[in-house]
Amino acid sequence: MTEETFTGDPRWGDLDADPALASAVLEIEAHLAEGGWDQPSRLYALVDTAELIAHEPGLAAAMGLDAAAERGSLTAVEQDQLDPAVPLETVLESIEWPAGVAGVAAMVERLVLPPGADEDLPDDPARAQEIARDHPDRQEVRIVAGATRSGSTYCALRLRAHDDDTSVVGGVDLVPGLLDLLRATLDEPDETADRPLEENP
Repeated sequence: MTEETFTGDPRWGDLDADPALASAVLEIEAHLAEGGWDQPSRLYALVDTAELIAHEPGLAAAMGLDAAAERGSLTAVEQDQLDPAVPLETVLESIEWPAGVAGVAAMVERLVLPPGADEDLPDDPARAQEIARDHPDRQEVRIVAGATRSGSTYCALRLRAHDDDTSVVGGVDLVPGLLDLLRATLDEPDETADRPLEENP
């Protein structure tokens, strides 16, 4: 992974990034970084800030949103805590969002092995995870990825070995598999869904 420059926030790392989505993803990443490592996966609805203030004034007030917020910015609303026993990828396969949700973001922590190392892992998931944890060249990474109905994507990656804000890597397609799952949750909006938005603690 290499970090490129972006005119604005240097962590954006990609000239094609949607500014509203990149800002929302980086804000989520920075907030989670304050809680340290070994956190459970998180899921967020991304909603247009101005529309949230107009349609959910109580929730907007509780989140400290200003009525003068610029249209086009996105606010992340954290959803119910996920079951740690269920992989995030499995959860995303069953998610549908109401039409008012402009996008979705998720955080997951993963062990990353050097290229080729996964070829020697056993088929048993538990045993494979155990071997990965003990691999001398393993890297622990926190991934925050987001996608919007308009097709924009953005990811922010932080390595535990380089745990500082200036080392966060950003880009539009750093984790293609996770981005595909996030986009799939937005493919067919459920017009009748009545999923309440949860307040982000």
